[in-house]
Amino acid sequence: MVDISVETAEQIETRLRRVIADATLDIVDGRWCFREFALAEFPTAASPEALALIRDEDGWSQLVPAHDADRETFGLFSFHFPEGQDNSGFVGWLASHLKARFGTGVFVVCGHNAARGGVYDYWGAPSVLADAVFEEVRRMNRPEA
Repeated sequence: MVDISVETAEQIETRLRRVIADATLDIVDGRWCFREFALAEFPTAASPEALALIRDEDGWSQLVPAHDADRETFGLFSFHFPEGQDNSGFVGWLASHLKARFGTGVFVVCGHNAARGGVYDYWGAPSVLADAVFEEVRRMNRPEA
């Protein structure tokens, strides 16, 4: 269920700092990239290594392990949130924080796993900044941060 509430900017900041401290953070090994394929190639072109598959009217895009020849690669991390916690606004809040801190945008792919509390997020940051971004989210994920 989506939570709808009226909060001040300070209340939002406090709540989302608690959300990130309570979340389970996982750093995903390796570097990742997006590979595209035509609509007609599904499902045979879908990689069993893909973490995400998404499509638009033109084709499919899959998030898969990168190879040395891939030009645009990303480091990935994920968050699983405790069941029942109000994490509304989290994606925009953390994306804005990372943009201000590192000057880069991120991408986010969300999924749902009822056994682990519900919604989870995979986040991608450019490989050249991935280690610094990982350190920042690790710092923010500590309860005292």
